[in-house]
Amino acid sequence: MRAPIGSFDNARPAADCLELLTPPVAAAVGGWSGDIPADQLLFVDTDPAIADTAVFSERHGAELLDQSANCVVVAGRRAGETTLAACLVLSRARVDVNGAARRELGARKASFASMDTATAETGMEYGGITPIGLPASWPLLVDSAVVDTPWVLIGSGRRRGKLIVPGKVFAGLPGATVLEGLGV
Repeated sequence: MRAPIGSFDNARPAADCLELLTPPVAAAVGGWSGDIPADQLLFVDTDPAIADTAVFSERHGAELLDQSANCVVVAGRRAGETTLAACLVLSRARVDVNGAARRELGARKASFASMDTATAETGMEYGGITPIGLPASWPLLVDSAVVDTPWVLIGSGRRRGKLIVPGKVFAGLPGATVLEGLGV
């Protein structure tokens, strides 16, 4: 099937590709119960060597810069306690870690989590972290522009492969809070 965005001719329902996803992402897709039907979660097999957004968009369509979102793990600290959370913003934006994210987490300080922490805690590969399949106890901060995008390209949990999902999916994920101005 042809994907709704990008130049992908090999889109398939993600539920038919569970073996290509990391265990937490496969579990989330396999047990999908969101407002959007599971068959609208699409998987496209891609080259892991071009997983980074800028290179990926050059190869599969420049318009993907406006239709892709990056998911990053942040660590908020307050009184010796650390809270891990994920932030999802459109690829052309950067996460306002020390403003919007820090305030929403009620943290005194916030920073990007280390690569080792992000991969160990999510069970996903660095460069492929996705909001689908994150630990259920984590806050998921989603920039409102992502939710307003009809179709969004995100990681699949691995550097190989991407998911394409309706933007409104993200507002219904476990722990999700939609924020204006998370992406700057």
